[in-house]
Amino acid sequence: MSLKAVLFDFNGVVLDDERIHQQIIWEMMEQEDLPLTQEELQHHCLGRTDRACFQDLFASQEQPLNQFQLRRLLSLKAKAYRQYLESLETLPLFEGLIELVEELLQAGIKLAIVSGALRAEVRMVLKQTALESAFPIIVTSDDVKKSKPDPASYQLAIKRLNRKFPALALDPCDCLAIEDSFAGIQAAKQAQIPVVGVAHTFPFHMLQRQANWCVDYLYQIELERIQAIFDR
Repeated sequence: MSLKAVLFDFNGVVLDDERIHQQIIWEMMEQEDLPLTQEELQHHCLGRTDRACFQDLFASQEQPLNQFQLRRLLSLKAKAYRQYLESLETLPLFEGLIELVEELLQAGIKLAIVSGALRAEVRMVLKQTALESAFPIIVTSDDVKKSKPDPASYQLAIKRLNRKFPALALDPCDCLAIEDSFAGIQAAKQAQIPVVGVAHTFPFHMLQRQANWCVDYLYQIELERIQAIFDR
């Protein structure tokens, strides 16, 4: 067994934007006269698609949400997020991301994004940061019906990697997922993929209980150490 592919979550791993998402949703729910606690927001939304987030938030408050209302909320959320990113001079990539991506590519390891974000949002960020070519496979909420912690997005990423690079003969045990949320860690593990938790969003001690490995920051991921574990 050897490490052949690394699958990156996006929000909270590539882009430091979890607080942006939470603030937008917080404000939207207040406009709907459904104020939230911080705990409710994190429980229902972190690591999950906007669709699943809004559906669960309304259900938790025993409020109806029809498809027309849901589409309106999703459209407003996407517009607000896009406008926020466009207002920034520099996108908030996590420290160490570029160096880690370069190190992985130099080692011949294939990369993919596996995210609950919208494809347009992921592509916009990758294009603006010159990372588009580094991630030949991108799986987003546009590609699967179920949100993390369902493993469908990770399973699809492996399928697409094998289709694009058939010589890889990729199995889940040949991959490493990088996640910052409980839903993401659960999704990767249900897909039988080892996962490193990055404590960008939740405390180290909480992620450590669920992930195979855990680091405080992305730049602390040591490729040689991980490769040695896989080689054993």
